[in-house]
Amino acid sequence: MDNYPLPARRLVAKMADAAAAAPEHALAFQGAPGANSHLAAMDYAADGLPLPCFSFEDAIEAVRDGVADRAIIPIENSLHGRVADMHFLLPESGLSIVDEYFLQIHHCLMSADETPPVSALSHVQALGQCRHYLRAHNIRPIVYADTAGAAALVAEVREPGAAAIAPALAARLYGLHLHAENIEDSHDNMTRFVVLARDPVEPDSAAGPVMTSFLFEVKNVPAALYKAMGGFATNGVNMTKLESYQRGASFSATEFYADIEGIPGDPAVDRALEELAFHSKWVRLLGSYRQARSRSV
Repeated sequence: MDNYPLPARRLVAKMADAAAAAPEHALAFQGAPGANSHLAAMDYAADGLPLPCFSFEDAIEAVRDGVADRAIIPIENSLHGRVADMHFLLPESGLSIVDEYFLQIHHCLMSADETPPVSALSHVQALGQCRHYLRAHNIRPIVYADTAGAAALVAEVREPGAAAIAPALAARLYGLHLHAENIEDSHDNMTRFVVLARDPVEPDSAAGPVMTSFLFEVKNVPAALYKAMGGFATNGVNMTKLESYQRGASFSATEFYADIEGIPGDPAVDRALEELAFHSKWVRLLGSYRQARSRSV
């Protein structure tokens, strides 16, 4: 956390102390206070204690070590796709996905005073998502490691004309002046988060749709993926996401991340997973959880 500007470090210390006093209510997230992940943690668990962590690995480790009860981690974005490294970190974490949460992403322009901004610091993706606004107002974009960290730096330096692009929460936390809200070029930007815990849950499928997430690697034979997927089609199991990724530099073995509607124990899901396992080198279940957002078209 020493890499964060001083205003952020002060907040981190207070939030860490609160979480340490009641770890059963702590919800770890990656980023500086005021980040979108912080906002997701607050929205997801209004009575929780958000715990800032410098990296995804730190947030996962906080749950493994009992410092936090759960972690809320972004896994994909509607504009930018998969969040880097998450498909590698999830299976290695030893944690289970127990829930999901969707957060609408909004960007705001903020600075230390009312001086018209001439530059804006933020994460490269946030700058890219606000490029039309920045160009229209002749504001120079400057890449920074993260959105909330940029807001904390602006609050620390207090340079006239220097602004940050971050969630409105960051302006409140760091006492910044909001010049404009919702400056993103696209207003349908959504990030999906997963909630991780040490122990899996068994959601009640009778209470509503349930999702199951898993990873697998098919055998290196012709039509292996086609055959592996056949069980879901023949058993009427809806697969809402299938994404490939490479581990290492061999380019010879492709692994897959998948989401399906349903839960192990359902005969149709069990038959589909059994056929998947027959055509795969391995299958690793990541967890079953309630569906937070309908996948139906």
